[in-house]
Amino acid sequence: MKKLLLIFLVFITSVSYGQTAKEYFERGLSKANLQDYQGAIADYSKAIELNPNYSEAYFNRGSSKDDLQDYQGAIADYSKAIELNPNLSEAYVNRGSSKDDLQDYQGAIADFSKAIELNPNFSLAYVNRGVSKANLQDYQGAIADYSKIIQLNPNDSEAYVNRGISKYGLQDYQGSIADYSKAIKLNPNLSQAYVNRGSSKDDLQDYQGAIADYSKAIQLNPNDSEAYLNRGNSKRKLQDYQGAIADYSKAIQLNPNYSDAYLNRGSSKDDLQDYQGAIADCSKAIKLNPNYSAYYNRGNSKRKLQDYQESIADYSEAIKLNPNYSEAYYNRGISKYGLQDYQGAIADYSKAIKLNPNLSKAYNNRGISKYMLNQKNSACLDWSKAGELGAEDAYKNIKKYCN
Repeated sequence: MKKLLLIFLVFITSVSYGQTAKEYFERGLSKANLQDYQGAIADYSKAIELNPNYSEAYFNRGSSKDDLQDYQGAIADYSKAIELNPNLSEAYVNRGSSKDDLQDYQGAIADFSKAIELNPNFSLAYVNRGVSKANLQDYQGAIADYSKIIQLNPNDSEAYVNRGISKYGLQDYQGSIADYSKAIKLNPNLSQAYVNRGSSKDDLQDYQGAIADYSKAIQLNPNDSEAYLNRGNSKRKLQDYQGAIADYSKAIQLNPNYSDAYLNRGSSKDDLQDYQGAIADCSKAIKLNPNYSAYYNRGNSKRKLQDYQESIADYSEAIKLNPNYSEAYYNRGISKYGLQDYQGAIADYSKAIKLNPNLSKAYNNRGISKYMLNQKNSACLDWSKAGELGAEDAYKNIKKYCN
C-alpha cells in the first residue's frame, strides 16, 4: 500500500495586542504544545473575547480544533482569520488542510493556490496542493507541485517520496524508483521510501529487489506492519509460502486488526493446501472488514474441501458486494457443477462470460455442463470458442465428444 506524507499545520507565535489578551494567547499556545487542545481552545477563545480582531488567536484556535478533528470548526476559525487579515497565507494553507481532511479536495486546492499567490515560495502550500491533487488522481498536477518544491529545496527528501508516489499512480514504476532512490540518498533512514520503492520493484516483478527494500525498511522501523505485509506478498509471488506466512503473522502481531494480513495469510495457507487454516484467516478478515475478496477466497477454500453449499454462499456474498466480479460467478458455477446443478452452473458461467467475454475457461466449463444435460451441439460450440481463446483442454473435449 502507498502513503502520502502528512500535511503539517503552522502556528503563528508573534503578537502585539493588549497584555491580557496576549497572556491568554501565549497560555493557549503552551497548552497546544502540550497537546491540551481543549485547554488551548478555551484560552484562545478568551483572547478573542478580549480582542475580537485578534486574527492570530482565530488562526491558532483553528489549529487546535483541527488537532481534535473538528475540521468544520477549524475552517470557520481560519475563515475568520482570513477575513481579519486577507494576506495571512498560513491561514489559507491550514484551511486547505482541513478541507482536504473533509475530502473537499477542490476547495483545498483553491486555498493552497491562494497561499501560493500570496507567497510564491511557500513550499508547504505546494506540498499540500500536491497531496490534494494526488487525492483527485491528478498525478501530473501533483508531480508539477512536488517538482516545484524540489526546485525550491533540492534536498527535500519527502518531496521526492511524494513525487515518486504520484509517478507510481501513473504506473511510471521506473520513474518512481528513481525518486525514492534520490530520497534515500538524501535521507538513508527514510523507511517509507524503502517501502514504496519495494512496491514499485514488486510491480516490475523484481521480487527479490522488493524483498531487500522491505527488509531494509523493517530494519529501520521494526514495527512497520505494512513492510511485513508487503514483504510477505513478494515472498508469496516467489512461492515462498512459509516465509510469506511468517511475515503476515508478524504484521498481525504488530496490528491485530490488520484485515489484509489475515486475508493474505489465508491465501498462502490455501497455496499450501491448508484449507481449514485458510478459512479461519478469511473468516477473521471478514469479521474485521467484510469485503468481496475475503468472501471469494473463503469460498475457494471451502470449494476445495468439497463444501459446495457453503462455498456457493460465500461466492454469492462476494457477488452481492461486487456484482461485476466474473471470477466469483465462474467459481460459483464450479460449485454448482459439483452439486450436479448443471443448469445453475451454466447460468453462472454465462454471467461470467457476459462480464468477461475472453474468459476461455468459462466457455470450456459451460460446454461440460451442457454436455451433461445432453446439449452436445451447444457444448461443442462452447468448446470451440474456448479453444479459440486459448483453452487447450477444450480441444481435447472436442476430439473426444464432438467427432
